[in-house]
Amino acid sequence: MLTLQRRLERQGYDVHPYDYPSVRGSLAANAAALAAFLGTVPGDVVHLVGHSLGGVLIRTMLERKVPARLGRVVCLGSPLRGSRTAARLVRLPGGRWLIGRTLMEHNAGGGFATWRAAVVAGSIAGRMPFGVGRLFGPFPEPNDGTVAVAETQVSGLRDHVVLPVSHVALLWSTQVAEQVEHFLAHGRFRR
Repeated sequence: MLTLQRRLERQGYDVHPYDYPSVRGSLAANAAALAAFLGTVPGDVVHLVGHSLGGVLIRTMLERKVPARLGRVVCLGSPLRGSRTAARLVRLPGGRWLIGRTLMEHNAGGGFATWRAAVVAGSIAGRMPFGVGRLFGPFPEPNDGTVAVAETQVSGLRDHVVLPVSHVALLWSTQVAEQVEHFLAHGRFRR
């Protein structure tokens, strides 16, 4: 997320990257660790931006408690409803190891149907179907090559936008960065 981080820093945001063990760590443990990490981040308001599984981790953390000082949340290509690509991959030899424990647990729980926490959140989906997910089966619907657009939508989100980018390009697209900046500042994506 270095490219997005630099763009947000140029807009005046102090960015504090968070890394977690998605392969070995459980969804609950990673969510608890994220909550603890947020307690160490300085500032009056802390916004969160999560790519892919990062958005799932944020949503899981919010199930327990909304951290103090939490501002807005933007999910980038996050399979909030669960991941069909992961479900296909887990059936292949070594697939469980590739997708990791965190995503397997999210899928096993059926994903989320709603954004239940009292937090203003938006989701950005890609519709450029280039990515590893296409190697494991067809996508009969709009997708970013890894995550279907429908997998990024749950009720309760303040806003949702679909952009012409792939799953990986969500991290370096200028258009995505501009939408993230706009949502953090205004609570809505630019139309």
